[in-house]
Amino acid sequence: MYDMTIQLHMDGGKHLYEQIYEHIKREIREGKLLTGERLPSTRSMAEYLQVARSTVDTAYGQLLSEGYIESRPYRGYFVCKMDELFRLEDVERRTASGPVSADKGNRSAGSAGFASENGGNDYRNGQEAEEGAVSGVESRKSVQYDFSPHAIDMSAFPFNVWMRITKNILSESDSSLFAQGEPQGDLVLRTTISRYLHSSRGVNCSPEQIIVGAGNDYLLLLLEKILGRHVRIAMENPTYKRAYRIFQSFAYTIVAVDMDENGMSAAGLESENVTAAYVMPSHQFPTGTVMPIGRRAELLRWADGEESRYLIEDDYDSEFRYRGKPIPSLQASDRRGKVIYIGTFSKAIAPAIRVSYMVLPERLLERYRKECFFYSTTVSRIDQRILNEFIQNGHFERYLNKMRKIYRGKHELLLELLQPFKKAFCLSGENAGLHLLLTARDGRTEEELIAGARDLGVKVYGMSDSFIQSNPTQKATILLGYGGLSEEQIRQGMDLLKKAWL
Repeated sequence: MYDMTIQLHMDGGKHLYEQIYEHIKREIREGKLLTGERLPSTRSMAEYLQVARSTVDTAYGQLLSEGYIESRPYRGYFVCKMDELFRLEDVERRTASGPVSADKGNRSAGSAGFASENGGNDYRNGQEAEEGAVSGVESRKSVQYDFSPHAIDMSAFPFNVWMRITKNILSESDSSLFAQGEPQGDLVLRTTISRYLHSSRGVNCSPEQIIVGAGNDYLLLLLEKILGRHVRIAMENPTYKRAYRIFQSFAYTIVAVDMDENGMSAAGLESENVTAAYVMPSHQFPTGTVMPIGRRAELLRWADGEESRYLIEDDYDSEFRYRGKPIPSLQASDRRGKVIYIGTFSKAIAPAIRVSYMVLPERLLERYRKECFFYSTTVSRIDQRILNEFIQNGHFERYLNKMRKIYRGKHELLLELLQPFKKAFCLSGENAGLHLLLTARDGRTEEELIAGARDLGVKVYGMSDSFIQSNPTQKATILLGYGGLSEEQIRQGMDLLKKAWL
C-alpha cells in the first residue's frame, strides 16, 4: 500500500476533498502511483489527514467516477491501468513540446498518450439508425432491443455542468457572441482543439489549419470546393455509406478498393489511378480494422508520389479503445502535408453538439483562403464558447473517462454473453469502437439472421449495406452495437438472439 504525504491548505481557495482528489490524480498521472497499487482506506486516510471521513469518501468517489481508481469488494481502492485513462496534458507541457507552430510540418509526431471518434462522426449516431435495416415485410413485433452501431449512451452526460456553463456565458452580456465570427471558427476554440488533437491523437497542426463546422457533412461539402469538382476518389469497400453518398452527390468518380486484413492497399490505389483516398485507419467502419503502421507508411508513400494526391482521414471514434495502447492518427506520421484530418465531438460528447473540425495541410489551406474565404462558419459563437469552456475546464476529460469506463463495462459484458455463439459465428472488430461483428460460419444469409432476430423484437444490422460494390465471397455478417443499450438491455437482447440464432 502506498503512503501518501498530502499537504492540505485549510485556508486555501479549494475544498479539502478537491485538494485530496487533485493530489492523488496528479500522483497517478505522473506515475508515482502505479497500476494496481492499493490506496489507503478512507478511514485510515481520514485519520492521517485529520479530516472527516466523508471528505475522503468524496475525493475517492470523484476519482472512482472518472476512472482513475477502482473499488474491489472487501479489498479497497486500487489504481486503474494507465491505458484506460484519457489524459489531457496541461497547457504548459503541451506548449513546451511545440505542437502548434504552423511551420513545424517536419516535426516528430510525438506521443499519442491516450485514445478518441472521433472522435465519432456526428452522422454515425442516431441519424442513421435505419441504415442496414432490411426492407420488405415489417416486423410482427415492435423493436424492444436495438443493437444500432450508431447509438451512444447519454445517461451520464453532465447536463447540469453544460447548463451552468451556458448560463454563465449568456449572463456576461457579451454582444460579440452574437456576431458572425470568423469563417474558420473562433480562434480560441481552434487553439483548444489543436492542443487537444496533439495530446490525444498526435496531430501536428496550428489553429490556423483548423476549420470548425456544424457536422462532417458540411466539412466534406467544403472539401469539394477545396479539392475541386472532378476528383477521382477511392473508398474502402465496405465503407461508411453516408460519406459515400455525399461524395456521390459531387462530380466525383468513386472507385471501390477492396480491403485485406490491414485495410486499404496502396497497390489498389496505384492501379485505379485516383488522386484522393478516404480512409478510417484508426478504426475502420464497419469492419473494425485497425491499420498497422506498415500499411499507413505505404499509403503516405503513395500520396507523396504526386503533388495532387491526398488522403482524407476520418477519425470518427478514436476515443474508445479497449486493448493495447492508443493508436496515433495517420496525420501524426505525415511529414509532407498529404493528410486531410477530419474529426468530431458528436460521438465523444453528444450528437446534438454538431461541432466537427477539419485540419488542412498548408498547401490546401492556401487554396481554401483563396477560394472559400467567403463561406461563413456554420457553428454559432455561443456554442463554440460553451464547448471551449467545457474542454478547457476539464469537464470533457472527466466525462470521457467516465464514458470509457461505462463502454468498457458494456463491451466486456457483450463479449461474455457471446461465448455460446462462437461455434456458429466468428467474432471480430472487438478491440475498439462501439460495435463488433459476428460472421456466420454456416450458410445462413444476413436476411435470415436479421429476420430471425426481428421476429423476437430485436433489431440488428447487416454489413452488406456498407458495401459500395458487391462482394460475392462475403459471408453473412451482423453488426452488433451496444453503445445505446443498458447492460440489462444487452443481457435481455442477447438472450433473445440466442433463441433466434442458436
